[in-house]
Amino acid sequence: QVQLVESGGGLVQAGGSLRLSCAASGRTFSSYAMGWFRQAPGKEREFVASVSTSGRSTYYADSVKGRFTISRDNAKNTVYLQMNSLKPEDTAVYYCAGGGPYGSTRGADFGFWGQGTQVTVSS
Repeated sequence: QVQLVESGGGLVQAGGSLRLSCAASGRTFSSYAMGWFRQAPGKEREFVASVSTSGRSTYYADSVKGRFTISRDNAKNTVYLQMNSLKPEDTAVYYCAGGGPYGSTRGADFGFWGQGTQVTVSS
């Protein structure tokens, strides 16, 4: 079983940047595709980005494409989400997830999740 812990959330003004980190326990981290999801108040959880096991392939939701970058460091058991040009509509709790097939945008496909980190973008 892999445990995930997110960090890096906070309050930022529109146009600003944040970098989220997700640290994973366990020796099998590099075997799993990883993803980021988010959930805004009153809305359903939505896919943000995913990265393949090697880190060479990435996939993004249209709403964040060109602004967010997902990456991973398998030596550090960590996956990152660099968020630039943030907008108020990016405000949400961001969750790291793993264990799903690369390319899936369905949260139900991912077997383990972090506790989430709050990102708030002020206008």
